[in-house]
Amino acid sequence: MTSRTVLIADDNRMDRMVLTQILRKEGYEVLAAVDGVEALELYATSEPEIVLLDALMPRMDGIEVARSIKQQSGDQFVPIVFLTSLTDADELARCLDAGGDDFLNKPYNQVILKAKLSALERMRQLNVTVIDQRDQIAQHNNHLMHEQEAAKAVFDSVAHTGCLDAANIRSHISPLAVFNGDVLLAARSPSGNMHVLIGDFTGHGLTAAIGAMPLAEIFYGMTQKGFQVGEILREINHKLKQILPPGYFCCAAMFDFNFHKRVLEFWNGGLPPPFLYRHETGDVEMIPSTHLPLGVVDGAKFSERTQITDMSVGDRLFLWTDGILESRSRSGEMFGEDRLREVFSSTSESNGLFNRLIEAVNAHVGEQDLDDDLTIAAITMVEEHEVSARVATFEASGQIGPEDWHLAFELGPTSLRVFNPLPLLQHILMEVPQLRPQGGKLFTVLSELYSNGLEHGVLGLDSRLKRSAEGFAEYYEKRAEALATTQGFVRFEFDCRTSATVGELSIRVIDSGEGFDYKARENVSASGNTGYHGRGLPLLSSLCRSIEYQGKGNEVLVKMDWTLDASDSSADPAFVH
Repeated sequence: MTSRTVLIADDNRMDRMVLTQILRKEGYEVLAAVDGVEALELYATSEPEIVLLDALMPRMDGIEVARSIKQQSGDQFVPIVFLTSLTDADELARCLDAGGDDFLNKPYNQVILKAKLSALERMRQLNVTVIDQRDQIAQHNNHLMHEQEAAKAVFDSVAHTGCLDAANIRSHISPLAVFNGDVLLAARSPSGNMHVLIGDFTGHGLTAAIGAMPLAEIFYGMTQKGFQVGEILREINHKLKQILPPGYFCCAAMFDFNFHKRVLEFWNGGLPPPFLYRHETGDVEMIPSTHLPLGVVDGAKFSERTQITDMSVGDRLFLWTDGILESRSRSGEMFGEDRLREVFSSTSESNGLFNRLIEAVNAHVGEQDLDDDLTIAAITMVEEHEVSARVATFEASGQIGPEDWHLAFELGPTSLRVFNPLPLLQHILMEVPQLRPQGGKLFTVLSELYSNGLEHGVLGLDSRLKRSAEGFAEYYEKRAEALATTQGFVRFEFDCRTSATVGELSIRVIDSGEGFDYKARENVSASGNTGYHGRGLPLLSSLCRSIEYQGKGNEVLVKMDWTLDASDSSADPAFVH
């Protein structure tokens, strides 16, 4: 210590002189005050390290002085020793309550005084060390938080580049730390569907968020290229299994909203069951977890098998992580599934079910801090035209690219069972710069053509089964059975002719099926049963210039044209149909 100054405040002149002599012999610099007022003045100007106070003084007693010094000293530890001849326990307790740290009884013992001052100096030095370490920790913490904020900006730019701001999505995220162990992603596929993934990584904060970066990158990248839910999940699971340490995984659920067909495809691995709220009846259907979380097993042990159900316009899917169910009250009681069901049974959609759910959780938790990340989302099935037009696609480069080319691609029975050709074909087509801005339309056309060729042509399935939730389940069971034994094929033939201003793309799809009487089909009125091709044919007609069936009905040729304003080579091509 660079300074050893002691302030003595005592109205007894003899006591002041005795203490002054003792302390000066020990090497202390001594300040003396005759009462409490003078003591405070000397403390303010000299800031002594130790204060000796007489409990009883004129103008201001030692107890008032002690309170004032403790208030002024703040975080600094300034030991206060009361000089007293008091023996009453209550009075002595008042001295300690006012901020006193010790007593020195009159008459003074030099040995005891020296020992007490040494002990108080050690305590004071310890306090200085603790404050210094606290300030260093605060500085390091501020630096760490600054780095985490910068890292979070990068993280958010990757993890939240989708369509969470779409009009049919509502979400609420309450992270426990700067980084969130919960993940909520949404993106439109080239076909116009909406992929949504909600996940909950093991742990909280930065450790839990590390896996979210590759998860988000795979989700957005594969959604943009047109991969299906199962394919995306398998790739995410493989990546997480590779990078996450033992004991870390991601409970997740993924959904594919098909606004055109009003169908929901879903997969749940370890998350609390989402609720599917039926708008017309107010009924609630649960989507239970039927799979292991992502990153637990790999290879053939991982199952990407999805389920499908129908949705009507206005139906809403409510998603949440376990932070909702495990939110605890002050008494430690969890919110639980019973309270969750009570909110749904007592609140109608028109009365703000989403807001009521958040209010119920907050009311249960009260003012105490959350002990887990909390994420909730609600996605509404709407008419296709009501969804944001932002669909995942490739950006135009301003180049013309290949001007005339032909491509044939055929899948045999083995490939039909295990391979989805649409992302590969889409990627090839997107190598033609003029086609890139229309990638969504192209993918939709390819999807409908391939679905019709495989399911109705090769496998001979009847689309009329898909008129109910039970029918969907039966349809896809029959699809899996037929795929396992098929010996058929599907063949794509592309012919493209482009120039600086115009272009034409012809797509022919041939399947090994028995075909159908397309001439009779052409005589069916637009208001009649869509029959063999379900709702896909009107969609194809709206996107293509022409549709022509050939052969025995197992060949279909569609043509798409576009023009490009020669005065502006950067303009998006417009399909003419």
